Amino acid sequence: MAGRLKRLDITTVEELLYHIPFRYDDFTLISPIARVQPGETVTVTGTVENMKMYYTKTGKKIQEGHITDSTGTLTIIWFNQVYLMKVIRPGATIHVSGPISWFGNKIVMNSPQYEITSTHDTETSLHTGRLVPIYPETEGVSSKWLRSRISFLITYFVQKIQDFLPLNIRSKYDLMELEAALRVVHFPKTLKSVSCAKRRLAFDELFLLQLRSFEQKHIRETTQKARRIFVPKRNIKTILRSLPFLLTNDQNIALTDLLADLSRSVPTNRLLEGDVGSGKTVVAALAMYAAFANGYQAVLMAPTQILAEQHFNTIQKILSSFRVPVHLVTSSIKTITKFNKQPSVVIGTHALLSDTLQIPKLALVVVDEQHRFVVEQRAKLTGNSSHGFVPHLLTMTATPIPRTLAKTVFGNLDLSVLNEMPQGRKKIKTWVIPEEKRKKAYAWIRKQITDTHAQVFIICPLINESETLTEVKAVNEEYKTIQLEFPNITVGLLHGKMSSKEKTKAIEDFRNNRHSILVATPVVEVGIDIPNATIILIEAADRFGLGQLHQLRGRVGRSTLQSYCLLFTQSEDEKAIKRLRSLEIIFDGPTLAERDLVLRGPGEIFGVRQHGVPNLKIAAFSDIQTISDTHAAAEKLMKEMPDLSVFPLLREKVKNDTIESVQSD
Repeated sequence: MAGRLKRLDITTVEELLYHIPFRYDDFTLISPIARVQPGETVTVTGTVENMKMYYTKTGKKIQEGHITDSTGTLTIIWFNQVYLMKVIRPGATIHVSGPISWFGNKIVMNSPQYEITSTHDTETSLHTGRLVPIYPETEGVSSKWLRSRISFLITYFVQKIQDFLPLNIRSKYDLMELEAALRVVHFPKTLKSVSCAKRRLAFDELFLLQLRSFEQKHIRETTQKARRIFVPKRNIKTILRSLPFLLTNDQNIALTDLLADLSRSVPTNRLLEGDVGSGKTVVAALAMYAAFANGYQAVLMAPTQILAEQHFNTIQKILSSFRVPVHLVTSSIKTITKFNKQPSVVIGTHALLSDTLQIPKLALVVVDEQHRFVVEQRAKLTGNSSHGFVPHLLTMTATPIPRTLAKTVFGNLDLSVLNEMPQGRKKIKTWVIPEEKRKKAYAWIRKQITDTHAQVFIICPLINESETLTEVKAVNEEYKTIQLEFPNITVGLLHGKMSSKEKTKAIEDFRNNRHSILVATPVVEVGIDIPNATIILIEAADRFGLGQLHQLRGRVGRSTLQSYCLLFTQSEDEKAIKRLRSLEIIFDGPTLAERDLVLRGPGEIFGVRQHGVPNLKIAAFSDIQTISDTHAAAEKLMKEMPDLSVFPLLREKVKNDTIESVQSD
């Protein structure tokens, strides 16, 4: 059973106690047999008169029993439950709970829950005559089995649990005591009491998550030192004047906050969030210049070679007038592996993690799309320092993160958000296209390519976490289909199973207008910059989260030209269509992600389950009120008492997970 329970993430008594029901069967209506009516769900207590088994014409095994009380007899039937013939014996007293219905020409109770007992009283029943908890199950572990074990814990163990939540917080937020909440959530008297119990347990889960984030930040600020980076304002102004564009207000705010961070001896840990094309790289480049100007080295790590090369070209262009040495390090580019102590900027991929690579005066690490790297990889890069100094860390993401999620998952980071797009950019016209309008859409695309020399992305859906041969086959089929649909137009192909060299060639061919259409899977870089691409067509759009679709949409609209996003769907589900139509009117990434968080859950935000996104068992990231309450409570408590010394139970609860997180992250 321990092996089976492990599949439910249950390895300790505590985890079993916190295995919460996801619904309750209402068997509270207790009725004498004579009064039962078809359509009711009732509990009946009686004596087993007999049990027999017979076969239907189709070979189905039916177990039929008759139970009696002082008012009459009721027929009970089960299907293919042969073991019941040995379990339910004539003469036994039994509680049965289930729906009453017609079976042929007689009234029966169909496939009920049962409980063999020595009394007619249902007060002590677990499986009948009450609100019966139904749990997440796995093969070999039924709700009935879980109920009996959890009932034992509630009876003999739960009263020993000490409430770790400070009394003033319980009072302020009107929360149940922990012992009562655990009793009620498993075996409630009313559904209203379930809401109160779940609210307490959800508060605990989110509160501890928030506290751990604040704790990590406190440990970083009190135990780690970074090199202080000062840059005269005139130097930054000189660079800003050299740019062919003005920074947006959001960029100016983010840059000001970041430079203030870098001037401190405490290592910064800032997340820079912004849509594709919002100008994150410019902010990062200016911060890297600041490190260079102070005689230090800065590193930017990107998840793939294509993005690393793009960052290299962009940053080299921005800093070219200021004699900043910019190096590129990838697995396919042979370059120096030991940098001298001269200040410089290094751009690269996972190759930066090589044991042979040494960057002796590293003061700033920038990580692009941090969720694409595992914790150990980020830790190794930020650990590349000397003389006891830890580099400052700036992480960037184009993934729209809901504000409620940012408060919890990224609570140990300082957050900067770029909502504004550079001047001159137009909103991307977005349309949901049903299957019957496909031919008309193709004709319109053909005309756009012919008349305006537009370039087009066609994105095929990615279902698994990484591209499989099945999906590569699907994108190859789509590639052939598009070639037939557009016979006189050049079509390129791009997917994750191609080599780095093949990917780079496909992108460069598209960038240099050798292809008018590029068929691709979404695993390929979101950040690729093709200013002439003005149309993106996304197949099976209903399979994507809104945040993902918004991120894909950002592949176009990267110039002053009008751009378009076509969302193709074969779905006829009204909810799915309504969800997609959100993109026709909402152009703000975090707002779309917030909506998807409510509709689809956190696993959809990044498209797949991501490192660092906790798996909540009781609470929900869509519970904005509880997230807000727990954030405020945790922040206040950590400001007043960062060591939690007055609350040893709470301190112990936070301690182990915090230490593990800080050591690995």
